[in-house]
Amino acid sequence: MPTLDFFLDLETRVWTALLSGDAGLDRALLAPEFLGVYSTGFADRDAHSGQLDGGPTIARFSLGDARLMDLGPGRVLLAYRAEYTRISADRSEAMFVSSIWEKRGADWLNIFSQDSIEGDVAPV
Repeated sequence: MPTLDFFLDLETRVWTALLSGDAGLDRALLAPEFLGVYSTGFADRDAHSGQLDGGPTIARFSLGDARLMDLGPGRVLLAYRAEYTRISADRSEAMFVSSIWEKRGADWLNIFSQDSIEGDVAPV
């Protein structure tokens, strides 16, 4: 099984696509049946990569406090905290992200991602 750093590198590539506006890179990292769950609703692969049609969406980012959970053969959950600045904003925001990566042949693809804006909801 690859290491935490391996999956952080994959996730960093997704964020780098948002930073550079590279919809092709973003799309290549997501499974065809990708599902994103966000405060704005659900997104499939086309919607996720389509957000880059107008170019980059973020000006900077950093990922930290990462944890990796083995979900069985060829599947892991990567959870982490992301700090980022949107292109149109003058302040940083933060969120917690959970991403499920699945091995497909020689590649690992993101099949699911869910974001929680930091401070949105307190644990019950």
